[in-house]
Amino acid sequence: MIEIKDISKIFHTPSGDFTALSHVSLTVNDGEIFGIIGLSGAGKSTLVRCMNFLERPDEGSVIIDGDELGKLSKKELLIRRRNIGMIFQGFNLLEQRTVLKNVLFPLEIAKTPKTEAVKRARELLALVGLSDKESSYPAQLSGGQKQRVAIARALAAQTKYLLCDEATSALDPDTTRSVLELLKKINRELGVTIVVITHEMSVIESICDRAAVLDGGTVAETASVRELFAAPRSDIAKKLILPSVSTVSEIKDGRRIRIVFDGENSYKPVIANLILACSAAVNILRAETEDIGGTAAGYMIIGLPEDSVLSERVIKYLDDNNIGYNEA
Repeated sequence: MIEIKDISKIFHTPSGDFTALSHVSLTVNDGEIFGIIGLSGAGKSTLVRCMNFLERPDEGSVIIDGDELGKLSKKELLIRRRNIGMIFQGFNLLEQRTVLKNVLFPLEIAKTPKTEAVKRARELLALVGLSDKESSYPAQLSGGQKQRVAIARALAAQTKYLLCDEATSALDPDTTRSVLELLKKINRELGVTIVVITHEMSVIESICDRAAVLDGGTVAETASVRELFAAPRSDIAKKLILPSVSTVSEIKDGRRIRIVFDGENSYKPVIANLILACSAAVNILRAETEDIGGTAAGYMIIGLPEDSVLSERVIKYLDDNNIGYNEA
């Protein structure tokens, strides 16, 4: 378990002090895929670097499996970091080493016996689907293949936690999907706890169990991905999840609501039933469906009738049928 307790981080620059994190607290449970999302400058990368003490917080504490990192000696911290892998947007591979030797690198640092290290590296290359590339150099690989090598290297030293800092931002959509599927496979088969840093809600929706939304160095909200998608509470979460909803006001004046579809009612003719039951026409302004954890979920923004009686009839129908909605 990773416990972040009230950490703050201030950077001192020639132009003045910059508060990257302010009293951030959150918990990452063992075995889950936890997302951290926010806009550029929200503090995401600083937070993930504080998790393994590549950045030392100015205040607060980081506790991993009961060990408070700030109280460990330099040697103890280095040993603890062996269980915390990290991958980046830029891959950070060693260009002069082959794929196999890149994966071997952390095992060499840990002084793992050569035979054991090579066996471990080849097992990981098989896991990420690159057994046939062990003699290739990074320059000979595609972006997706480079990230797979980086993942294998990050897992080499019996990694328990994998931190992913914008790991798919440099990849095309198809490659992004394949890398995210690989991360889910690693989580499922190896039991590795994964922390995903991203500015893309689609990444959070497709892979994470829970997520924290960062805004200006603080946690705006934390929830399961389904809850976050269905009913975002903070303004920043609404902006990230519904980036285009503001344009709806240009399409239609009047009262608008966002109906949430999840699981069962994703496949029901909700709008058709509503119109028949209420004898009220509604305008569909926007609709979207996502696959979250293997279950269909989505939303639809509708414009309510101008007639207040009909409008309230629609709201009552939604309430009576336990259909989630909020103002759009």
